[in-house]
Amino acid sequence: MRSFYIIGFLALLSFDTLAQISFKYASIYALPVTFDIAWLTRIFSQPWIYGAFVGYIGAFFTWMTLLKYAPVGPSFAASHLELISVTLFSIWLFNEPLTIPKVIGATLIIAGVLFLAKQEDDDEKIKSTA
Repeated sequence: MRSFYIIGFLALLSFDTLAQISFKYASIYALPVTFDIAWLTRIFSQPWIYGAFVGYIGAFFTWMTLLKYAPVGPSFAASHLELISVTLFSIWLFNEPLTIPKVIGATLIIAGVLFLAKQEDDDEKIKSTA
């Protein structure tokens, strides 16, 4: 079951990251924002908007599947790992700066996921011995 969780959360992370990065690229190519047919044409003529759709739809179905089997606490925390992957890709693809608050935030997210996973593991051990 552990490999199911790992594969599932890697898929969720991938879909979420694809959606966010694609949406960023789509917004760059949609400029200037004019709220007219020309603007809509610019948006939907770029493949990035479709990458965002695929990412969001894939993330939704992956998330629903994970929630069916995985504990809610660690699942919810792990679903936020995409903030770290999107930050790293944004540094690489969009030349965004890596700042101390981003590093602290990433560290806290990882710590939260690890603590919740550890707590869930401890709870399972207690249940199995009771």
